[in-house]
Amino acid sequence: MNATTNWSAPVVWHGTYKEEVLENYYANHKITYSIASFLLHRYIEYYLYGFMLSADKYFMVGQKVIIYVLIDDFSKMPWIRLSPLRTIKVFEIKREKRWQDVSMMRMKTISEHVVGHIQYEVDFLFCMDVDQIFLQKYGLETLGESVAQLHSYWYKANPTELPYERSQVSEAYIPIGEGDFYYHAAVFGGTPMRVLSIARECLKGIMNDKKNNIEAVWHDESHLNKYFFLHKPTKLLSPEYCWDFNRGHNSDIKAIKLYWATKYYKILRMTDSPSSTALNL
Repeated sequence: MNATTNWSAPVVWHGTYKEEVLENYYANHKITYSIASFLLHRYIEYYLYGFMLSADKYFMVGQKVIIYVLIDDFSKMPWIRLSPLRTIKVFEIKREKRWQDVSMMRMKTISEHVVGHIQYEVDFLFCMDVDQIFLQKYGLETLGESVAQLHSYWYKANPTELPYERSQVSEAYIPIGEGDFYYHAAVFGGTPMRVLSIARECLKGIMNDKKNNIEAVWHDESHLNKYFFLHKPTKLLSPEYCWDFNRGHNSDIKAIKLYWATKYYKILRMTDSPSSTALNL
């Protein structure tokens, strides 16, 4: 598989980087890294504990890390003992009635918290879905000004086949035949100010669509793909960094760093009450 894009951004695969070189470089820089996870009600019960424990073990091993948990019910937050150099910060957020709105409004939440405090506390920020589990070291090789995740289902597809928003009336519209890759919204990141730019532009597109009674086919992920279509990411992560085991054996995948946990969408996306919906940063 290609190790660079046609705009010269690196695509990180197992074996394309030297871990010791990166560690020596960042040892001379006082850097703080972070994960932001945004979740409501049932996602807390099903996924948060496993995500946090695996992140503690494998995310930026040996580095200073802040894990931001944005949650709608403090009483559901589990007690978790983390390793040295790791801190949890928990913030309360508003509930949304529909899971689609939770997914889309996370861009607003990201913007508010980056402006409010994250930009002053960390040097790099990853926004991640919590229904995932770290399996191997997820390290310094992933850092960049703006980082996009190649979707495990679409990373080999021709641009004409990618599930972009194809309605011309949507702000997320990408014409057939155009585009580079399909990016997974389960993982994206970069410097706090670049993440702020991503979140603000996606939110602007989402809100303009809402004014016109339009909802992009893959919600905030469609808008994220439109952002990266217009503003190319400076680093791409291979599907090894967000893999679905339901894809089966694949000779491209040498070392899975993060994988999709089992999905319980029939339970988690029930609409019988506002507290039954969830997604994550």
